[in-house]
Amino acid sequence: MQHESEYPWVRDLPWLIVFGLLSSVYCVLAAARIGVTCDEPIYLLRGLQSWHLGGSGGLTKIGTMPLPVDVTTLPLYIWELLRGQRFDQLLEIDRMLPVARAGTLVFWWAVLFYGWRVGSSLAGPWGGRLAVALLAFEPSLLAHASLATTDVALTACMLALAYHFREGRTSGWRLRVGLPSLLYGLALLAKASALLLGPLCLLALELDRLGRQQAFAVPANSGAAQFFRRLIAELGPFGRDLKQIFGLGFLLMLIYCGSGWRPEPSFVAWARTLPDGPMASVMVYLADHLRIFSNGAEAIVWQIKHNNIGHGVFIAGRTDPRALWYYFPLAMTMKLTASVLALPLLVAIVRPRALWNWATVITAVLILFSVTFRVQIGIRLVLPLIGFFIVGAAGAAVNMIAAMESGWRKHLAAGAVACCVFWTAAASVIVWPNALCYVNELWGGTSEGYKLLSDSNYDWGQGIRELRDWQQRNGVENLDVWYFGSDPDRLKGPFHLVSMRDSKFQGPDDFIAQFRGRYLAVGTTNLYGGYFIENPKKGHALEESALTAIRYLRTRQPVARTTTFLIYDFTGL
Repeated sequence: MQHESEYPWVRDLPWLIVFGLLSSVYCVLAAARIGVTCDEPIYLLRGLQSWHLGGSGGLTKIGTMPLPVDVTTLPLYIWELLRGQRFDQLLEIDRMLPVARAGTLVFWWAVLFYGWRVGSSLAGPWGGRLAVALLAFEPSLLAHASLATTDVALTACMLALAYHFREGRTSGWRLRVGLPSLLYGLALLAKASALLLGPLCLLALELDRLGRQQAFAVPANSGAAQFFRRLIAELGPFGRDLKQIFGLGFLLMLIYCGSGWRPEPSFVAWARTLPDGPMASVMVYLADHLRIFSNGAEAIVWQIKHNNIGHGVFIAGRTDPRALWYYFPLAMTMKLTASVLALPLLVAIVRPRALWNWATVITAVLILFSVTFRVQIGIRLVLPLIGFFIVGAAGAAVNMIAAMESGWRKHLAAGAVACCVFWTAAASVIVWPNALCYVNELWGGTSEGYKLLSDSNYDWGQGIRELRDWQQRNGVENLDVWYFGSDPDRLKGPFHLVSMRDSKFQGPDDFIAQFRGRYLAVGTTNLYGGYFIENPKKGHALEESALTAIRYLRTRQPVARTTTFLIYDFTGL
């Protein structure tokens, strides 16, 4: 295969542009059709507050890093300046959201660009082309590229960080440490999880590089102790570089986020609850005088605490109040297209050695560590892992074909890879505009996916607009809605919002009595989700009345449904 340096990059530019435009059109059209997801209203509100008041404290206090939100809300802020009036989110969310969502395309194009660069570094020109095509057509990536959220931004930053760290590893300080420090800082500004994901990716890259150089080789009769001494010695220069990358990147994040130079009220309140004594006096003094809040470190601390506590989780009918170790690996088998999942299996059958490249090494490391992640509300939280998986699989497939001798087997393998691309594209077209709900054929398809996954994997609160259209189309007046989400349009009716927490159901008869004569629409995450579990622990408890409702509704057949709502008819009871 012709090496990338021998193949002018300009010949690949139209390829990148075509797939970038096709995927961008897909995202823009989908963004205009799907409703508001859970996180978007608070991002728009706090993002515009940051532009109006300066600083990022409104975001960091809720564990959100500011860079993606700043980018997506900047056009709205400029629009406000031009029209001389601030937006009313409750009344104007439908005007605001498409503009903000379009801002995510900045990061989406960065994902495609660095997917191309990484793919080219792994397998030459066709490695880059295949990587771009698969990234541009994968439904789960397109779904989040259509939203004003933060996960695509982190994916772009992580691909860029890994690529430039790998390319500059044997260069001078500027490319070896300086540029990766900048990119690591941007990754931290995109999402707090980069604190862990960044070092893990860089460690995987270094281990791959040293492994290819056989730097860990020791005599056959040597023990494990000698091997680990050799390993530590070889990783010494990397450790020194990593400290600088981490420190400079963290400093960049703190500078960008800024500070209100105020004490933290919760810290002050906690310090004043301590029993009298020298320690209490010291902590009270620190709380009153440590005027460094708000700052970017707040978001990181918030996310660390969130991960330690865990989160209610639901997958394939199984729930847990904290976490399920296999959540992310299993969810990937559901949310990625069957064609993308089949690609590395094809390589493993035909030429297993082709599977080894630095992107697949990163993928393996991230999958291994994903079993320790305790916040499991969607594969969006490991979207960089999906990016590396796709790019690594693309590079492996192209190297597999290149290593084969000319003949029918090579043509068959190339045809199979091409079929994977078309399959992935077809899956995205079929599921549009509901790519957020996509579940592959191996698990029964999208229509029944709500029984397998919840939250940002399926019903993330985006269904209010579709439900209202159903109500108007069918002329239904008496409609109660049990909704999961934060769409401001939920307050506009014409339906009536209900909360099962406020009821006192003693059994199915009480439930039927409350909704008799009406229709009830239930969000799939409410009915099949990790927020409502049979054996709740502290922090995830749900009133018995809501559990009664869930148990009863699961026994009934809905009379209709939208993508994310199941609709039950109680008018004849």
